Amino acid sequence: MKANETRVEDFLSANKTQFVIPVYQRNYDWNFVQCGQLLQDILEVGGKQDMTAHFIGSIVYVHDDVYTSSRIKELSIIDGQQRLTTLTLIYLALLHLIKHLGEDELFDEIQETFLINKYASEQEKLKLKPTDNNELALKYLLRAEKTEEFNDFSKLVDNFNYFKERITEENYEYVRLGLSKLMFVEISLDRDKDDPQRIFESLNSTGLELSQSDLIRNYILMGLNREEQNNIYLNYWSIIEAKARDEKSNSSRVSDFIRDYLTLQNKKIPNKGKVYLEFKTKYPVSDLNTLKEHLSELKKLVQHYNKLLNPQNETDVAIRKELKYIQRLETNVAFPFLVQAYDDYVKSVISKSEFLTILKTVQSYVWRRFIVGLPTNALNKVFMNLYEKIDIENYLESCQIALISKTGAARFPKNSEMIDALRFKDMYNIQSKNRLYCLDQLENYDNTETVNIEENANITIEHIFPQNPASKWKLDLGEQQYQKIKDEYLNTISNLTLSGNNGKLGNKAFIEKRDLDNAGYRDSRLWLNRYLATLEQWTINEINNRFELIADRFTKIWQYPDVTLPEETLNDEVNIFDADEPKGKKIAYAIFMDEKLNIAQVSKLYLEIFSRLFELQPSAFFTTELQEKLAITKNPESQIIRSPQPINDSYYIEANLDSNGKFDRIKLALSILDLEDELFIKYA
Repeated sequence: MKANETRVEDFLSANKTQFVIPVYQRNYDWNFVQCGQLLQDILEVGGKQDMTAHFIGSIVYVHDDVYTSSRIKELSIIDGQQRLTTLTLIYLALLHLIKHLGEDELFDEIQETFLINKYASEQEKLKLKPTDNNELALKYLLRAEKTEEFNDFSKLVDNFNYFKERITEENYEYVRLGLSKLMFVEISLDRDKDDPQRIFESLNSTGLELSQSDLIRNYILMGLNREEQNNIYLNYWSIIEAKARDEKSNSSRVSDFIRDYLTLQNKKIPNKGKVYLEFKTKYPVSDLNTLKEHLSELKKLVQHYNKLLNPQNETDVAIRKELKYIQRLETNVAFPFLVQAYDDYVKSVISKSEFLTILKTVQSYVWRRFIVGLPTNALNKVFMNLYEKIDIENYLESCQIALISKTGAARFPKNSEMIDALRFKDMYNIQSKNRLYCLDQLENYDNTETVNIEENANITIEHIFPQNPASKWKLDLGEQQYQKIKDEYLNTISNLTLSGNNGKLGNKAFIEKRDLDNAGYRDSRLWLNRYLATLEQWTINEINNRFELIADRFTKIWQYPDVTLPEETLNDEVNIFDADEPKGKKIAYAIFMDEKLNIAQVSKLYLEIFSRLFELQPSAFFTTELQEKLAITKNPESQIIRSPQPINDSYYIEANLDSNGKFDRIKLALSILDLEDELFIKYA
């Protein structure tokens, strides 16, 4: 590695040199704020006669002594492309102004010194060679006379226009003088002697804001020669980037895709900020063929991931419908499992019917849990491990058995539990996506004449008993029933329906809503209004009757799997995170890190586990959230904690907790120490 202080002018004016932005670099993305700051610095240093130099950071490149056929030397820019590209745009803005001013000699000097290799071929003419669309934009900007518009989007064009407006006849000499004083640290790397990837990681750790997918792309491509880079990028990585994208928001989901892929492979969910490190550990780049094998698997699965993100890309109508429902539920946590199940369907390991049932079962599991109010954090581990529970010879049933065998916080709620929770659950003040998902499914179940609720803006949610009822409601119902409906039933599923005439119905009395010409419940073709059309009043009795109709439909749409648990799983050991609350229960035994612990009381298990955890990772008890939660101390008389109990010869933790509290602290410690899968409980 060689490092030198270098003037920007000297660097850019190097003869027969092309500064190449490799395909693995992120796109040029400086905005007007950053451009404005650089221009302000240039004008400031240009206006100060006593200032001879101004540093603007570093430029790092790999110097391979690579020459093209015409002896143009290529330097691969590892760090500094944003500054280098922006400086090129400033020179271009100067060039166009000088052309306008008629200074032909200066025009030629700037163009041939800083922007082009005059005698090179068209492919090698640009001094700065950006990637893809940006190269077309730069060539467009170099043409002094433009007879056409640049139709594609490029930040280069936007930022060029920004500089063109601000570099004027009054200040351009200051800009030229300021540019001549700019300096940076030029760092030249030799691929055979230096490690470009390690240096790049060091630069990234000091503030270069790259996503996890940017880092992975650089890791994959940086160590390859130019031909190999282009091959891998075009045939693998660019496809992964194109497919792992939410097309509706036009946002990249490559980092999420690789995180889900690693979750599937490692049976462990990487921290969002450590996906790159996990990928690097799992897939060390050794040779080109091995790299292609790894990327081939990613390239295959990303085709399915694309359809999970963008259901409209699935050509099969029935599958597309279920994918849209999953998207509305925002069940991204299931993607590690679903992407592999999708692949099995494509490979004909399972039939279309089985795949559809799996998609519906996942929805039922997630939606029933939402209705009951179970925590969503339990889903991560469920779907992380679900695929390994699949018996290929009995695919669908093994999947369903794996889900219904879950207990505690991870359980699959049965009909009775779901219906009890649904009766009084507020289904109006939930996320609009969930609300739409629920009513859409209820309306269109087993309906050959589908109502497209999502795309029909006229159909909105209607409260049968209004949110602000007219006075006649109280007269019809009486004070007691009126208040009970308002307090207990207003936002429940029984009192909600759909209507294309919500504004006309308003807060009218029930009979008026039912009989309103061409707008009332009697004229509605919606299933949700069919029962309402037969009624003479809307009292608690009718509300309960309608609930029974809806509850029956609920259990048919979001079915509990009709499979029988194997006898050996009915009373098996369960992970502590899946276990029922321990309050009022006795433990038969526990298994910690594959060792059976014959402990019957939660209080003894609590101390035993913390004793073992402290022995395993004592520093974590003083450097993590555990220090505050446990208030661990050497002095049991300090009154910092209540009922101190020893976990070794020196340290004490609080024991004045009920059984649920002890379990909560054990689970917290296991999560922090990354040992979530190491403690299993069997109740007596």
